[in-house]
Amino acid sequence: MKTALSVVAALSLGAAQMVSGHYIFQQFALGSTKFAVYDHIRKNTNNNSPVLSLTSNDLRCNVGGASGANTATLDVKAGDPFTFKADQAVYHQGPISLYMSKAPGAVTDYDGSGDWFKIYDWGPSFTGGQASWPLRTDYTYNIPKCIQNGEYLLRIQSLAIHNPGSTPQFYISCAQVNVTGGGNANPSPTVKIPGAFKATDPGYTANIYNNFKSYTVPGPSVFTC
Repeated sequence: MKTALSVVAALSLGAAQMVSGHYIFQQFALGSTKFAVYDHIRKNTNNNSPVLSLTSNDLRCNVGGASGANTATLDVKAGDPFTFKADQAVYHQGPISLYMSKAPGAVTDYDGSGDWFKIYDWGPSFTGGQASWPLRTDYTYNIPKCIQNGEYLLRIQSLAIHNPGSTPQFYISCAQVNVTGGGNANPSPTVKIPGAFKATDPGYTANIYNNFKSYTVPGPSVFTC
């Protein structure tokens, strides 16, 4: 017969395994320079748990990420390559997307309530009737060359759709950057977060195990210079 102590221990172990089983984008790199954990990335307060609500402000920069007061802003040049690195390889199937939002002033004071534009999507590739997702630890892209100078939130989002019929999961982090050497573009289309994703979006409701032959990543189209 199990004792109360053994039950508590088992529950604690299960909870620890659930937490350790997820992933979080906790490191940022500029070119070949990799920074320390949460250096230039807003630190969330929900460990590596996902955001589940489409109407929550936590969709912007994760739980606890509304303020960047304790996060250093990194100077970047338009066109520079950057990388978000997760603590372990992303293993939940679903798209990875990158967004940016220009702060009206100092990005440390910005809660992400303004306009967002998408700069890249990693979606599935289809070969021989099978889908392959870009599941790894590092995701690298470039700051758009044409965007205006200023301070921005740079956001990565993993939308996990691995359990059809259950609520999809968002894994999110935001870096703080100050863009220099840019252009005069006004990126479009823009969206608000929350509001950019709907429960009726085909890419949000997709069943990846049944007749899965195409996929549209939720959110706006990608802005290009």
